[in-house]
Amino acid sequence: MKIIKAVLLVALVGLVGACATKFRTYDGPEVTRVLIYKERHQLYLMNNDKVLKRYHIELGFTPTGDKQVEGDGKTPEGEYFIDRRNPNSAFYLSIGISYPNAADRAEAKALGQSPGGDIFIHGARRPGDPKGADWTAGCISVSNRQMEEIYAMVKNGTRISIYP
Repeated sequence: MKIIKAVLLVALVGLVGACATKFRTYDGPEVTRVLIYKERHQLYLMNNDKVLKRYHIELGFTPTGDKQVEGDGKTPEGEYFIDRRNPNSAFYLSIGISYPNAADRAEAKALGQSPGGDIFIHGARRPGDPKGADWTAGCISVSNRQMEEIYAMVKNGTRISIYP
């Protein structure tokens, strides 16, 4: 009897492990907007005026000020939208922010430089990534578990406002 229970337990653990996935489903209220407050290190998922979820975030390695040029380590500020998804991100999962917009490109051009790009909300740091509170090259980072929720809840086309 003990052998049968052990075999059933092993089979159950294997089945649960096989079903585990980083891709969650979400059937709650629509996320109509993402709000980021850099100074507070907070990200809010909103349904109109109602906060659905709130997360602590980590930012670019130069956390204050608006991103102006490629390599400045700053997280952009302004109005954007979610424009892509990466299920195979080096940072677990990620959703893309439509940076640079026309104003960002014009600002960088006036400085004679590239505005950069590839700004994402993504999962946690990897082994070998910089240590410290703000460590990304300009992206917004949350834990991998939180990124699973965000990835499921936020759809492409969702507005995102990033404030100082």
